[in-house]
Amino acid sequence: MGLIHIDLFTTLDGVAQAPGGPDEDADGGFAFGGWQAPLLDEVVGEQVDSGMVGMDALLLGRRTYDIFAAYWPHADGGIARLFNRLPKYVASRQSPALKWADSTLLGPDVVAAVRELRDRHANIHVIGSLDFVQTLFAERLFDRLTLWVYPILLGGGKKVFAGGVVPTKLRLIEPVVASPKGAVLQRYALADGTPGVGDMSASGQES
Repeated sequence: MGLIHIDLFTTLDGVAQAPGGPDEDADGGFAFGGWQAPLLDEVVGEQVDSGMVGMDALLLGRRTYDIFAAYWPHADGGIARLFNRLPKYVASRQSPALKWADSTLLGPDVVAAVRELRDRHANIHVIGSLDFVQTLFAERLFDRLTLWVYPILLGGGKKVFAGGVVPTKLRLIEPVVASPKGAVLQRYALADGTPGVGDMSASGQES
């Protein structure tokens, strides 16, 4: 069975809206589109590239698909070549015309469709797609979660964990990486079960 990877850039206060540019997503009057750009450096670039090794499908929400489809077919470089040759699957409540090569609209039962993709691909990556990601979180329908956490606070905007998240355990699967400009990479795997609880005072830990 293949793995579903969720890859997100987020601020320290959990905002993941429009990291790439000012016109990416201005919903709610969001005024900080492109907040990631001043904090990019070589370490971020290297780690983003290495995280795409083995990727054999893209799974995107409609808004992110439209942004990618308007840019990557006309871009150069390794990521452009990878994205342009991969099959792309799109979750949408509408019936958009998908003009980017090898793009397929998922059926109305998105959860069932995503589960079926696991039988067809080894490493399916969801990039951005915040609204769609909430469904995957609520269904525990992911296997890996990669977060780039940037050292800024925005105070408002769409959040990584916006609502509908169910109690879930994660396991850190490799050492945390920090970039020179303060971005921190955390890669997790979905773990079995739900978070446990305990009593700190029973272990003599009261302060």
